[in-house]
Amino acid sequence: MNLKKILKFITEEDKRQRVYYPSKSIDTEVFARAVKLIEETGEFFDHILKKYSLQRKQKDSKYENKELSEEFADVVLTSFLLAEAMDINIIESLEKKVEKIEGRYNS
Repeated sequence: MNLKKILKFITEEDKRQRVYYPSKSIDTEVFARAVKLIEETGEFFDHILKKYSLQRKQKDSKYENKELSEEFADVVLTSFLLAEAMDINIIESLEKKVEKIEGRYNS
């Protein structure tokens, strides 16, 4: 899968979510997606703890790499959906950031 296909999915998913979870304002939508990003990030970190056997015994369960990968994907997709709600050009933002990082090593 390439970035173009992912961004097409994000546009479609954004439309679906706006119908399924209608909000009265863009502020509410952005806030909800930001909170969702925190939730997904927490789940991702939970799986990182499991991978390295750092989860407390009451929460410890069998680690599966598939779950860690899925949680990572949730973080990325939720970040992209938040960017979409905030009218951020994802490609442009990523390109500028990569250029900035590469500039650190080329100077």
